[in-house]
Amino acid sequence: MEFTAEKELENNSANNPENAHQTLDSSSQLALDSNSKETEERQSRELKAGLHPLKHKFVFWYTRRTPGVRNQTSYEDNIKKIVEFSTVEGFWVCYCHLARPASLPCPTDLHLFKEGIRPLWEDSANCNGGKWIIRFKKVVSGRFWEDLVLALVGDQLDYGDNICGAVLSIRFNEDILSIWNRNASDHQAVMALRDSIKRHLKLPHSYVMEYKAHDASLRDNSSYRNTWLRG
Repeated sequence: MEFTAEKELENNSANNPENAHQTLDSSSQLALDSNSKETEERQSRELKAGLHPLKHKFVFWYTRRTPGVRNQTSYEDNIKKIVEFSTVEGFWVCYCHLARPASLPCPTDLHLFKEGIRPLWEDSANCNGGKWIIRFKKVVSGRFWEDLVLALVGDQLDYGDNICGAVLSIRFNEDILSIWNRNASDHQAVMALRDSIKRHLKLPHSYVMEYKAHDASLRDNSSYRNTWLRG
Protein backbone atom coordinates (compact mmCIF):
# COMPACT_ATOMS: atom_id res chain seq x y z
CA MET A 1 0.00 0.00 0.00
CA GLU A 2 2.82 2.43 0.87
CA PHE A 3 4.61 1.59 -2.39
CA THR A 4 1.45 2.28 -4.39
CA ALA A 5 0.95 5.65 -2.73
CA GLU A 6 4.52 6.69 -3.41
CA LYS A 7 4.23 5.51 -7.04
CA GLU A 8 1.11 7.62 -7.55
CA LEU A 9 2.92 10.66 -6.18
CA GLU A 10 5.78 10.09 -8.64
CA ASN A 11 3.39 9.71 -11.59
CA ASN A 12 1.42 12.85 -10.67
CA SER A 13 4.65 14.83 -10.46
CA ALA A 14 5.88 13.55 -13.81
CA ASN A 15 2.58 14.27 -15.59
CA ASN A 16 2.13 17.71 -14.05
CA PRO A 17 5.39 19.55 -13.28
CA GLU A 18 3.44 22.30 -11.50
CA ASN A 19 2.64 19.77 -8.78
CA ALA A 20 6.29 18.78 -8.29
CA HIS A 21 6.80 20.93 -5.23
CA GLN A 22 3.56 19.71 -3.66
CA THR A 23 4.53 16.11 -4.43
CA LEU A 24 7.92 16.58 -2.77
CA ASP A 25 6.26 18.00 0.32
CA SER A 26 3.83 15.06 0.45
CA SER A 27 6.63 12.52 0.09
CA SER A 28 8.65 14.24 2.79
CA GLN A 29 5.65 14.26 5.10
CA LEU A 30 5.09 10.54 4.53
CA ALA A 31 8.71 9.86 5.50
CA LEU A 32 8.47 12.09 8.58
CA ASP A 33 5.23 10.42 9.70
CA SER A 34 6.78 6.99 9.25
CA ASN A 35 9.91 7.92 11.19
CA SER A 36 7.84 9.47 13.96
CA LYS A 37 5.73 6.34 14.29
CA GLU A 38 8.82 4.12 14.41
CA THR A 39 10.37 6.34 17.09
CA GLU A 40 7.23 6.24 19.22
CA GLU A 41 7.07 2.45 18.94
CA ARG A 42 10.76 2.12 19.86
CA GLN A 43 10.40 4.39 22.87
CA SER A 44 7.30 2.49 24.02
CA ARG A 45 9.17 -0.83 23.87
CA GLU A 46 12.13 0.59 25.78
CA LEU A 47 9.92 2.08 28.49
CA LYS A 48 8.17 -1.27 28.96
CA ALA A 49 11.60 -2.87 29.33
CA GLY A 50 12.40 -0.46 32.17
CA LEU A 51 14.89 1.56 30.10
CA HIS A 52 15.19 5.31 29.52
CA PRO A 53 14.72 6.04 25.79
CA LEU A 54 16.54 8.89 24.09
CA LYS A 55 14.73 11.24 21.72
CA HIS A 56 16.95 10.00 18.86
CA LYS A 57 18.79 6.81 18.08
CA PHE A 58 22.53 7.39 17.49
CA VAL A 59 25.44 5.63 15.82
CA PHE A 60 29.16 5.91 16.58
CA TRP A 61 31.41 5.65 13.52
CA TYR A 62 35.21 5.48 13.21
CA THR A 63 37.51 6.51 10.39
CA ARG A 64 41.24 5.82 10.20
CA ARG A 65 42.38 8.11 7.41
CA THR A 66 45.39 7.82 5.15
CA PRO A 67 47.38 11.08 5.40
CA GLY A 68 47.04 13.22 2.26
CA VAL A 69 44.34 11.06 0.64
CA ARG A 70 40.68 12.12 0.34
CA ASN A 71 38.63 10.62 -2.46
CA GLN A 72 35.02 9.47 -2.41
CA THR A 73 35.61 5.73 -2.71
CA SER A 74 38.43 5.37 -0.21
CA TYR A 75 36.80 7.66 2.34
CA GLU A 76 33.49 5.81 2.33
CA ASP A 77 35.30 2.47 2.53
CA ASN A 78 37.24 3.65 5.58
CA ILE A 79 34.17 4.66 7.60
CA LYS A 80 33.36 1.86 10.03
CA LYS A 81 30.21 1.60 12.11
CA ILE A 82 31.14 0.90 15.73
CA VAL A 83 27.90 0.69 17.69
CA GLU A 84 24.38 2.14 17.90
CA PHE A 85 22.24 2.98 20.92
CA SER A 86 18.83 4.48 21.69
CA THR A 87 18.64 4.52 25.50
CA VAL A 88 20.55 6.18 28.33
CA GLU A 89 21.68 2.77 29.51
CA GLY A 90 22.81 1.77 26.02
CA PHE A 91 24.79 4.98 25.64
CA TRP A 92 26.80 4.48 28.81
CA VAL A 93 27.55 0.85 27.97
CA CYS A 94 28.90 2.01 24.57
CA TYR A 95 30.69 5.13 25.77
CA CYS A 96 32.51 3.46 28.66
CA HIS A 97 34.14 1.04 26.23
CA LEU A 98 35.16 3.60 23.60
CA ALA A 99 38.82 4.59 23.34
CA ARG A 100 39.51 8.08 24.64
CA PRO A 101 40.70 10.76 22.18
CA ALA A 102 44.21 10.88 23.67
CA SER A 103 44.73 7.21 22.79
CA LEU A 104 43.60 7.45 19.16
CA PRO A 105 46.18 7.54 16.33
CA CYS A 106 46.56 10.43 13.85
CA PRO A 107 44.73 11.11 11.63
CA THR A 108 41.49 9.63 12.96
CA ASP A 109 37.85 10.75 12.92
CA LEU A 110 35.31 9.68 15.53
CA HIS A 111 31.71 10.39 14.47
CA LEU A 112 28.45 10.50 16.42
CA PHE A 113 25.41 10.81 14.12
CA LYS A 114 21.71 10.25 14.32
CA GLU A 115 20.56 6.93 12.93
CA GLY A 116 20.03 6.99 9.18
CA ILE A 117 22.57 9.76 8.55
CA ARG A 118 26.00 8.78 7.28
CA PRO A 119 28.93 11.04 8.24
CA LEU A 120 29.42 12.16 4.64
CA TRP A 121 28.95 15.57 3.01
CA GLU A 122 26.97 13.92 0.23
CA ASP A 123 24.39 12.22 2.46
CA SER A 124 20.87 13.52 1.75
CA ALA A 125 20.53 14.84 5.31
CA ASN A 126 23.87 16.69 5.10
CA CYS A 127 24.18 17.90 1.51
CA ASN A 128 22.39 21.23 2.08
CA GLY A 129 23.98 21.82 5.47
CA GLY A 130 27.31 22.67 6.97
CA LYS A 131 29.27 22.52 10.20
CA TRP A 132 30.57 24.63 13.03
CA ILE A 133 34.26 24.03 13.65
CA ILE A 134 36.29 24.46 16.85
CA ARG A 135 40.02 23.80 17.10
CA PHE A 136 41.47 22.58 20.40
CA LYS A 137 44.83 21.85 21.89
CA LYS A 138 45.19 18.11 22.21
CA VAL A 139 45.37 18.15 26.01
CA VAL A 140 41.83 19.57 26.37
CA SER A 141 39.95 18.13 23.40
CA GLY A 142 38.79 15.01 25.25
CA ARG A 143 36.85 16.99 27.83
CA PHE A 144 35.12 19.20 25.26
CA TRP A 145 34.29 16.17 23.11
CA GLU A 146 32.65 14.41 26.04
CA ASP A 147 30.64 17.53 26.92
CA LEU A 148 29.48 17.81 23.31
CA VAL A 149 28.52 14.13 23.12
CA LEU A 150 26.42 14.45 26.29
CA ALA A 151 24.71 17.57 24.93
CA LEU A 152 23.82 15.82 21.66
CA VAL A 153 22.62 12.60 23.24
CA GLY A 154 20.58 14.54 25.79
CA ASP A 155 19.09 16.80 23.08
CA GLN A 156 20.28 19.88 24.97
CA LEU A 157 21.35 22.09 22.06
CA ASP A 158 18.99 24.63 20.51
CA TYR A 159 17.45 23.67 17.13
CA GLY A 160 18.27 20.06 17.97
CA ASP A 161 16.19 18.65 15.11
CA ASN A 162 18.44 20.59 12.72
CA ILE A 163 21.55 18.81 14.02
CA CYS A 164 22.84 15.76 12.14
CA GLY A 165 25.80 14.80 14.29
CA ALA A 166 29.31 15.67 15.41
CA VAL A 167 32.87 14.71 14.53
CA LEU A 168 36.09 14.64 16.53
CA SER A 169 39.07 14.85 14.17
CA ILE A 170 42.35 13.76 15.73
CA ARG A 171 45.21 15.52 13.96
CA PHE A 172 48.95 15.82 14.54
CA ASN A 173 49.11 19.32 16.04
CA GLU A 174 45.51 19.83 17.18
CA ASP A 175 42.12 18.17 17.53
CA ILE A 176 39.03 19.57 15.82
CA LEU A 177 35.39 19.34 16.83
CA SER A 178 32.71 19.89 14.21
CA ILE A 179 28.95 19.97 14.68
CA TRP A 180 26.95 19.28 11.51
CA ASN A 181 23.55 20.81 10.76
CA ARG A 182 21.00 20.23 7.99
CA ASN A 183 20.51 23.70 6.51
CA ALA A 184 23.39 26.09 5.92
CA SER A 185 21.06 28.76 4.51
CA ASP A 186 18.95 29.02 7.68
CA HIS A 187 20.94 31.84 9.25
CA GLN A 188 18.88 31.95 12.43
CA ALA A 189 19.30 28.24 13.12
CA VAL A 190 23.01 28.34 12.27
CA MET A 191 23.75 31.22 14.63
CA ALA A 192 21.51 29.86 17.38
CA LEU A 193 23.40 26.57 17.19
CA ARG A 194 26.69 28.46 17.54
CA ASP A 195 25.47 30.26 20.67
CA SER A 196 24.11 27.04 22.14
CA ILE A 197 27.41 25.24 21.57
CA LYS A 198 29.35 28.03 23.25
CA ARG A 199 26.99 27.96 26.20
CA HIS A 200 26.95 24.21 26.78
CA LEU A 201 30.68 23.74 26.27
CA LYS A 202 31.45 26.83 28.38
CA LEU A 203 33.79 27.79 25.56
CA PRO A 204 36.44 30.35 26.58
CA HIS A 205 36.26 33.69 24.75
CA SER A 206 39.68 33.06 23.22
CA TYR A 207 38.29 30.28 21.02
CA VAL A 208 37.08 31.20 17.54
CA MET A 209 34.29 29.18 15.94
CA GLU A 210 34.28 28.78 12.16
CA TYR A 211 31.49 27.71 9.83
CA LYS A 212 31.69 25.97 6.48
CA ALA A 213 28.91 24.70 4.20
CA HIS A 214 29.30 21.14 2.91
CA ASP A 215 28.91 22.21 -0.72
CA ALA A 216 32.01 24.38 -0.21
CA SER A 217 33.83 21.36 1.19
CA LEU A 218 32.84 19.38 -1.89
CA ARG A 219 34.19 22.12 -4.15
CA ASP A 220 37.59 22.46 -2.48
CA ASN A 221 37.76 18.86 -1.20
CA SER A 222 38.54 20.07 2.30
CA SER A 223 36.79 19.83 5.65
CA TYR A 224 38.46 22.64 7.53
CA ARG A 225 40.14 25.05 5.11
CA ASN A 226 38.54 28.21 3.65
CA THR A 227 35.95 28.54 6.42
CA TRP A 228 33.70 31.49 7.28
CA LEU A 229 34.82 33.09 10.51
CA ARG A 230 31.91 33.76 12.83
CA GLY A 231 33.57 34.46 16.17
